[in-house]
Amino acid sequence: MNIINYNLGEVTMNNNYREQMLSNLETTDKEFVELFSNFAFNEVIHEANIDLDEKSRFLSIIAICLGCGAKDLYKNTLSIALNILQPEEIKEILYQATAYLGLAKTLRFFNITNKFFEENSVKISIKIRTISTKYTRRKLGEEAQIGIFGEQMKNFANKGSDDVKHINHWLVDNCFGDYYTRKGLNYKERELITFCFLYAQGNCENQLKAHIQANLRLGNTREFLVSVISNGIPYIGYPRSLNALNILNEVTNFKKEN
Repeated sequence: MNIINYNLGEVTMNNNYREQMLSNLETTDKEFVELFSNFAFNEVIHEANIDLDEKSRFLSIIAICLGCGAKDLYKNTLSIALNILQPEEIKEILYQATAYLGLAKTLRFFNITNKFFEENSVKISIKIRTISTKYTRRKLGEEAQIGIFGEQMKNFANKGSDDVKHINHWLVDNCFGDYYTRKGLNYKERELITFCFLYAQGNCENQLKAHIQANLRLGNTREFLVSVISNGIPYIGYPRSLNALNILNEVTNFKKEN
């Protein structure tokens, strides 16, 4: 599989993308390919209410693939995404996904990515992206939590009953200290992909509410998150997308017009 090159000033969701994503269906399911392509690569892309830069578009698609375990779609999307995202950024999505999806889901995606990079001679920087150490991860993790959620996260590691306090320790040390502090993606981008992990995975309503609030606090507006949800509908379907939209409306106290 060759990496498809595009002029970055052009919309990347074009006929080449259709061929890359749906090539194995072109001979067996031409009608479906036509229906899906017209919707995903034309109607959705040109919807006036969707306002996404290309980087956010592909960060969200990659994160959605991880969230719902879409290995084939992820593999077919990599060659397109690498025209927009750096290899290091794709790896950072995988690293952070492990905190929200677990290694049971992400290991296969690591294997797919590493094989793809090797087969296509994709070069990735050997610079260490880790910031924290075993001595600083608690402090840096708390700083990340406060920077993302606010001052109410101060001393979060020591809150809760004694029998579950260790989990709060891990949330600060591991989820935020180990992953969120890494180089490669900023907080806004990390909260965007976390939003996508959670709504694509489903059954994470409480966590989704918290991370919607974090997105909003960092400047990812309701309109932006609506665009993310809308852009993801071809890949995740309507039920989980509508659930995410309902939760977003609840968090933002958005009232639907009659």
